[in-house]
Amino acid sequence: MFEKVLYPIDFSELSEKVLPYVLTLKDVGARTVVLLHVIDSGILDTLTHYSPVELLETRQRLNDIAAQKMESPAAAFHDAGFTVKIRIEEGVPFREILRIEQEEQVSGIVMASHGLSNIKEMLLGSVSEQVIRKAKSPVIVIKR
Repeated sequence: MFEKVLYPIDFSELSEKVLPYVLTLKDVGARTVVLLHVIDSGILDTLTHYSPVELLETRQRLNDIAAQKMESPAAAFHDAGFTVKIRIEEGVPFREILRIEQEEQVSGIVMASHGLSNIKEMLLGSVSEQVIRKAKSPVIVIKR
């Protein structure tokens, strides 16, 4: 059922706790993990107005940091026998997740219920809620 899994990660504590759940999908046929980090364009939009030079430097720094942070989960999946594809994208997180879902033709998405904003009063984070509502493939949400 879940041959190719999309795992969006924002490096929050909860999103990193999703990894063991994705690993268990190996037992039910998962072979490939698309590890996705989305750099929120809202962060970069502010810099566009104030300092275009800093925008380029910040964009590169965020990409470098994301690539470095992806190494550990990618290694864990690789060691477990998965084929791993790393994607670092820029945009509105839920839109990028949905775009990559279609582009990669994944059979399922496994993600955290809350990300970096982690507003405790909400039942679901805004990104996970939008993905659940609009995804074409099944979504497994790991809650806190």
